[in-house]
Amino acid sequence: MSESIHDGKFVELTYEVIDRKSGHVLTGVEFPLGYVHGHNEILAPSVHEALEGKCAGDMIEVPIDGNRIFGPRDESLVFTDHLENVPEEYRHVGTSILMENDKGQTRSFIVTRMDSETLTVDGNNPLCGREVVFRLEVMTVRDATDEETKDGGAVGAAPGIDPSLMKPL
Repeated sequence: MSESIHDGKFVELTYEVIDRKSGHVLTGVEFPLGYVHGHNEILAPSVHEALEGKCAGDMIEVPIDGNRIFGPRDESLVFTDHLENVPEEYRHVGTSILMENDKGQTRSFIVTRMDSETLTVDGNNPLCGREVVFRLEVMTVRDATDEETKDGGAVGAAPGIDPSLMKPL
């Protein structure tokens, strides 16, 4: 019998985030993501709840309301500037820019648009205002090692998760 996901189990999974309205895949992980269930809740609590009791080979879909998690879009967090005012290294759509306000608070902005004269950045979370589905496939379920439990996940794991999605949902 296959081991099922519960606290203390090491789990590897892959996932895609799909926009419910358009059906387009917004993001996903290139390599399996490993974590220790109940010790390193790196995805939304509702996703972890849906994974409870699942086994290797199982696929699940979990709907997520971005409005509920991140709030509605805030258009005051969208800025457009003349290209000549933007450093060269930021002139690429998809580039993340960490900005600080006059109170010392930081926020990540993403370059969303660029033409020959202007560049636009957006400080809203990419899932803000969207209804999405997390489609997950469980790859591995096994007892976590002491080191994995201490670290909360795979030791020496390969990169592959979009950090914008690692906010608690």
